[in-house]
Amino acid sequence: MKKLISMDKIKPNEKATVRRIETCGSIRRRLMDIGLAENSQIECVGRSPMGDPSAYLICGAVVAIRKSDCSKIYVEV
Repeated sequence: MKKLISMDKIKPNEKATVRRIETCGSIRRRLMDIGLAENSQIECVGRSPMGDPSAYLICGAVVAIRKSDCSKIYVEV
């Protein structure tokens, strides 16, 4: 089994598989609405100049997600 890391730790151009989402409420619902669910494939496509937010390719769409939200999503690289 590979090591799980939080989503904010993956580097640009790195791909990962979502394994666990530890958010709740409206933010969890929004993430699931854009296709971010367990076992989904993501790719970090870039970071803003200040490092927050980061852009991720999820289900064919590029979405910016804040570091505070990414820290609660665990992925396997």
